[in-house]
Amino acid sequence: MKIGMLCLCTAGTGADDTADPVALAKKCEALGFDSFFLSEHPIMPVDVRTPHPVMPTIPESYAYFPDPFVCLAMAAQATSRIKIGAAVILVPERDPIVTAKEVATLDHYCGGRFLFGVGAGWLAEETAVMGVDYERRWPMTCEYIRAMKELWTKDEASFDGEWCKFPLVRSYPKPKQKPHPPILIGAQGNRALRNTVAVGDGWMPVNYSPSQLAGYLDQLRKMSAAAGRDFDSLEVTIMRPPEGDPRRLVREYRDAGAHRILLTSDALSLTPQTAERELEELARGFLD
Repeated sequence: MKIGMLCLCTAGTGADDTADPVALAKKCEALGFDSFFLSEHPIMPVDVRTPHPVMPTIPESYAYFPDPFVCLAMAAQATSRIKIGAAVILVPERDPIVTAKEVATLDHYCGGRFLFGVGAGWLAEETAVMGVDYERRWPMTCEYIRAMKELWTKDEASFDGEWCKFPLVRSYPKPKQKPHPPILIGAQGNRALRNTVAVGDGWMPVNYSPSQLAGYLDQLRKMSAAAGRDFDSLEVTIMRPPEGDPRRLVREYRDAGAHRILLTSDALSLTPQTAERELEELARGFLD
């Protein structure tokens, strides 16, 4: 079982800022974590009615997330082995041509270590500010991913979709990984399974129990077979697993069909003074 770390880095809060992504990524690599992930919220509206999908309230820290591509580039430069990933990039809130360039550039320079976790956004107010129709955000996301694949895999690419159109263009560098970095669909439920089969290389749901995950993976296996896709080629990452004995969680998620557990830092401060100790404690539970 691969064990990754999703660090909810913050910048601009003052004394409550986390350690910077370079320090966190280097420590995660030294401890033996499989991967180092960062998250994204480009803005946080002041007036919000949408509930958090997992937590009782939206953490104040979400307003202080730095740009993930800048921070992951910093982390990649300071490390050599650990995978670097996004959990998740809010695809419909970004220009797909520019995002394709950022993904390809990062993967090129980090030596093919990037994991492209994608989402469409759960916060309706944020989606609206960014100019996206909340009800159609996932069809838009899938179209953007298809457009990005064209840019990554062809010397001269064009696209003619509902939201994204461009004539023949050239876009370099190409990603180091071929045909492109793994696309992990970061979402829940049957729609996420359909999107994984349609455009993904893996699935990355949040907070499912092992039994829930196993049930959904049975569905994903059937949907993959119906679409002519190889289910065994899809990598399954469970984000934010419930609390419990680490060894039991690893065993039960492995038996359920997961390939990676992505731990989160919700309960950690990760300040420059505490980050090393907190990460060491997690590693003792899950990696030793």
